[in-house]
Amino acid sequence: MKRVAILGGGPAGAFAAEKLASAGLGVILMDEKLAWEKPCGGGLTHKAYSQYPFLIENSTPKRLVTETVLAAPKAGEVTLRLGDPLLIYSRFDLNRMLLERAERAGAQIEKTRVTQMNRKGSGWQLRTAQGDIDADFCIVATGARNPLRNVGTQLTPPDTMAALGYYVQGDQARIDIQFLPDLEGYIWIFPRCGHLSIGICGKGEPASSLRKRLEAYMAGRGINWKGAAFYSHLLPSLDTKSWKQNRVSGEGWMAVGDAAGLVDPITGEGLYYAIRSADLAAQSLLADAGAQENLLQYRRLLRRDFAADLEFGSRLAKRVFLGRFLLGTVPQRMVEFTRRSPRFAGVMQDLFAGKQPYLGLKRRLLRNLNGSLYEIAMSFGFSRVVPKAG
Repeated sequence: MKRVAILGGGPAGAFAAEKLASAGLGVILMDEKLAWEKPCGGGLTHKAYSQYPFLIENSTPKRLVTETVLAAPKAGEVTLRLGDPLLIYSRFDLNRMLLERAERAGAQIEKTRVTQMNRKGSGWQLRTAQGDIDADFCIVATGARNPLRNVGTQLTPPDTMAALGYYVQGDQARIDIQFLPDLEGYIWIFPRCGHLSIGICGKGEPASSLRKRLEAYMAGRGINWKGAAFYSHLLPSLDTKSWKQNRVSGEGWMAVGDAAGLVDPITGEGLYYAIRSADLAAQSLLADAGAQENLLQYRRLLRRDFAADLEFGSRLAKRVFLGRFLLGTVPQRMVEFTRRSPRFAGVMQDLFAGKQPYLGLKRRLLRNLNGSLYEIAMSFGFSRVVPKAG
């Protein structure tokens, strides 16, 4: 293989370019914007930086956050201490760092847009404003708004969520997460370097309605958004049935990150899956196997590594945000249980760190149920009525 074209310069495309160029392949990465800002990007979990230490061991400005405040209607709020800090970058800074690593590894970086891709023999001819470029293989990293309809995931309205937000002057040490009534999503306040990112993500509700919810929340907190930069973005949030038929690869191409629909359907987190899928795509492409076997290996690696877990998460999403439990909403009980049960708080910490898979969540909750209920009962003062054993 002589040349690999990376279509898209976000984290997925940049990391794929670095891995392939480091292995000695000729790599050209093309993106019309290269590093850019996003309202929701920039948060990296312990799962990401423990697997890829360069994400924390660098000089790029970042915030280490060790405290999250969760709030839900009728439950108040609770402070969750994060034993494994969350890293928060400006998405522009993170993206630029990854592109610079790719360039140092030998990848050619071009600020241009690929408008069309056509098969040319066993390879590709890619059309750009500057002319045509030939490549033997393509890594599709064009994001959720992929203009190349014949490659990458095929998103329908039920497979997306909207994310939008403001960049506001200010500073705080913690992350705020606010659940809202009848919303499959949440509001966030992320402290970044030099500003706050305050936004909302939601599924099944128009962006205009989400913006009204967000501005009402900000007004209630006394946060002024007038004159603040506003951003909006489309996120993949695959419906359960869409995971089975998700189009992540085809003859001569593999899709990574948002272009492959690889986003957590509950949290909306995509950075880890962007970086990890880029790594798995590079591994598969570099494997000593035939072209078809490389494509099959990529699908197998994705499924085994995290796609099966995200598919299961898509089955949980509506229950997490819209379900009811013990005569209250699930977000309400989640906040209350976190406040009153150290065991449950431990589960929440591991979910934030990316250490608790969705596939094992039910088993862990059931295993801790008796102890958690006892802790909750004691916190309600039942210990005054029920004597200790022995």
